[in-house]
Amino acid sequence: MSAVLIDGKAAAAELRAEVAAEVAALPRAPGLATLLVGDDPASQIYVRNKRRLCVEAGMRDLHRHVPGDVSQGELAGIIDELADDAEVTGILLQLPLPGQLDANALLARIPPAKDVDGLTERSAGRLALGTPGLVPCTPSGVMHLLDRAGVALEGAEAVVVGRSSLVGKPQAQLLLGRNATVTTCHSRTRDLVSVTRRADVLVAAAGVPRMIGPDAVKPGAVVIDVGMHRLESGLCGDVDTERVAEVASAITPVPGGVGPMTIAMLLRNTVLAARLAGEAAVPAVEGRVGAGR
Repeated sequence: MSAVLIDGKAAAAELRAEVAAEVAALPRAPGLATLLVGDDPASQIYVRNKRRLCVEAGMRDLHRHVPGDVSQGELAGIIDELADDAEVTGILLQLPLPGQLDANALLARIPPAKDVDGLTERSAGRLALGTPGLVPCTPSGVMHLLDRAGVALEGAEAVVVGRSSLVGKPQAQLLLGRNATVTTCHSRTRDLVSVTRRADVLVAAAGVPRMIGPDAVKPGAVVIDVGMHRLESGLCGDVDTERVAEVASAITPVPGGVGPMTIAMLLRNTVLAARLAGEAAVPAVEGRVGAGR
């Protein structure tokens, strides 16, 4: 068997085009405030790409670059200012932050309606309770890829490897909201392979290069690789792609799979945030958790 490659680049390009059309139809273009602290090279690249695609989609770029020695109080004041600014539709605090700053306390100051990264405790609580809101970009991008590939989730057995607050936990919630039967694995899971081999849908988000081999995959499963690692041999994910592709029915490549979806979903969240600002009720978002039965 040779797995079908799930093309994240194509999916992201389609979604960005849809977002641009939605932006053009709004009475006022959304404003995305990216907040970069310091001069970390990787963070600079990430923020630059987000800003570029934001502008290409017709949104307003409200970027702030803050010195790396900024104090907790000073940065909190900037976030509060953005939170109160009607021109700002969404706020994105680029992580990681310099060591003197408490990221969780700062993220908590972002209002849920402007939390386009979906990373605050209040956004996580909404997701857990099934209340509509803004969802973390990478997990919602995975859901978009699964839907675009025509993967049936209702009643499927899904396994998520990884329990981070950024990907693993919200990914499990989103899959559960689509009526999949979900198992979350982590570093303390006994006999990991026996668990992952049950999965109809396997999401690898543990941050360990090529940890998922063909022995860990059920024949015909759909495999989503969230990992991204730069090794001497080049880029790879959490999945041994070439070997697993001989077992799986569909798989995301690295690069070109989940990665491109993250910024596309950020843009999508910014449009949803614009609707939040213009409507009394929060619109339904992809992956809403249903009734608990």
